[in-house]
Amino acid sequence: MGAGVFGVILLAGLHMLDETALRTSLDAVAAHQPVIAALIESHGYPEPRQREPGYETLLRTIVGQQVSVAAAASVWAKLEAELGAGCAPEILLTRDYDALRACGLSRQKQGYARSLAELVTSGALDLHALPADDEEAIDALVQIKGIGRWSAEIYLLFAEGRKDIWPAGDLAVQIAIGHILGLAERPSEKETRTLAEPWRPHRSAMAIMAWHHYNTKVL
Repeated sequence: MGAGVFGVILLAGLHMLDETALRTSLDAVAAHQPVIAALIESHGYPEPRQREPGYETLLRTIVGQQVSVAAAASVWAKLEAELGAGCAPEILLTRDYDALRACGLSRQKQGYARSLAELVTSGALDLHALPADDEEAIDALVQIKGIGRWSAEIYLLFAEGRKDIWPAGDLAVQIAIGHILGLAERPSEKETRTLAEPWRPHRSAMAIMAWHHYNTKVL
């Protein structure tokens, strides 16, 4: 099967975690775990979170690393003023250090942005035909400098709507899962990964529920 055909098939499955799918997944977990059913009763269902798949979302991720939302928005606006809407990778690669620095990109982030742009323009990374296997897709994404496992998982969860992504390294997820399961201490990343095994293949929905719990006061 050609990459183009595979990409069309994969794109057809994007944004699978819409409101209906999210609730269905959570109900499936709750049917076997009363603590999750009680959580839904006390906190309600979370809202779905979706982003557009592709280069722009990953570039925005790089721009937003370790800065406030307002600062990231300011840098992005300057980049689009310099590069055009969407900050096309071909155009980004034509700009020198000073031009991108004037937009607010540090030397480190410029390296990350160029890594992404080079992989995309060379065809080494096709963001619309990532492997169907989640671990293989993560391996493909972490080729990009500045994109680690957590960022790759977040991209696959929100931009591709994959149903069984579990960002166990996320601090808020760890804290929320500890609270939900009544643990005395925040579980480690390894423990958080192990605790979620019974929730397969609905771990993406549970991650979104964990963030919902983390940000919502008990009624």
